[in-house]
Amino acid sequence: MDAVLQSLAAGLPQLVLQFLAAAGVYAAGIAVYTRLTPYHELDLVRSGNIAAAVTLSGALLGLALPIGATLARSLSVADILVWGAVATIVQAAAFGAASLLLRELPARVERGDLAAALVAAAVQLAVGLINAGAMSG
Repeated sequence: MDAVLQSLAAGLPQLVLQFLAAAGVYAAGIAVYTRLTPYHELDLVRSGNIAAAVTLSGALLGLALPIGATLARSLSVADILVWGAVATIVQAAAFGAASLLLRELPARVERGDLAAALVAAAVQLAVGLINAGAMSG
């Protein structure tokens, strides 16, 4: 039992530090993403727009996947921060790709077009999953 407690005492500070770094880069990534989209997802979600909730959920999960993969392979907090920033850029590009695929995506989401929102969220999740795989090596 002493070995387990020693392992916990040695590893817990690193776990907390890495978790906080990942949570910080995740929050920053979501903040960047919501600023880049031409509509205000949280306001739309608060008003009951399901399409906005779907696209925001796709972005939230699509960004969490590569950040989680980064945690599995990180050598340092700097790794987490750098690769988290890369993941944010890739997810922003995924939204851009979805916007090209689905003409007038922002206006469609604002109108509550669930079909467009589901495809956009699927693009975000697919890109996040592929990015996570690439980051985990």
